[in-house]
Amino acid sequence: MRVFVAGGAGVLGRRLVSQLVARGHEVTATTTGPAKMDLLRQLGAEAVVMDGLDASSVGQAVAQARPEVIVHQMTAISGKPDIKHFDRWFATTNRLRTEGTDHLLAAAEATGVRHFVAQSYAAWNGIREGGWVKTEEDPLDPTSTGAAAAAIRHLEDAVLRAGGAVLRYGAFYGPGATDDQVELVRRRQYPVVGNGAGHSSWVHLDDAATATVLAVEGRAQGVFNIVDDDPAPASEWLPHLAVCAGAKPPLRIPTWLARPLAGRTAVTMMTEGRGFSNAKAKRELGWQPRYPSWRQGFREELR
Repeated sequence: MRVFVAGGAGVLGRRLVSQLVARGHEVTATTTGPAKMDLLRQLGAEAVVMDGLDASSVGQAVAQARPEVIVHQMTAISGKPDIKHFDRWFATTNRLRTEGTDHLLAAAEATGVRHFVAQSYAAWNGIREGGWVKTEEDPLDPTSTGAAAAAIRHLEDAVLRAGGAVLRYGAFYGPGATDDQVELVRRRQYPVVGNGAGHSSWVHLDDAATATVLAVEGRAQGVFNIVDDDPAPASEWLPHLAVCAGAKPPLRIPTWLARPLAGRTAVTMMTEGRGFSNAKAKRELGWQPRYPSWRQGFREELR
């Protein structure tokens, strides 16, 4: 198929482009500037410079590519994590998930693209009631009122209305995905908050890319949690990450101290976050993660 990957030069996009090309698809991949065009060409894609926040730029790029499928992987997450000021850190990504999604969907409609796949998020942000592990039938946390949560809701609603597939990826790890977090762990600046009972779900970049290829080829519709088999509390995964990174055990700080220091999002993630089940993705996409658990994945990636 002819596949248009918006955000193809990103940390996940590069792996997705490579896998799509290896499976015989004709790929057009976008980047925000000329610096990464050679990289995309080396992966076997047609490289295009596109501004995901400019409707004209998006429309022109999609019209020229004439794709059968559009995959939305546009984000702008870089630099040191700033969970305390989460919405400020995610400001451009939030726009790409709202305005950028709308531009891509409009371009798809204008050019007759029938299938649309988009990146969403499912790491710790499930509804904070009931059990620790959520399925696609459970809503994302409805009490999250920040811009980042609103942007995800906008993206999911828009894509589902268009008959597309929403892939809720867990927290990424792998080369280029966790470097900043690992550095914080090594500096002992990434503590366990409170009892660390909040659960998270992880997924290796290569596994996320494989699931996306399957969603493209199967013309999947609906919501899918793309996470590994092992949702776990922060009190387990963070110390394990420290061991794998050759760091000292993470510090532990009480909730009352973490709230002014790290912010509400960090406290929620560490103490109340919910993990996610991948049963639907396995059943309907035929997906099997190469790394069933972050326990193995952290060890192999950070050794």
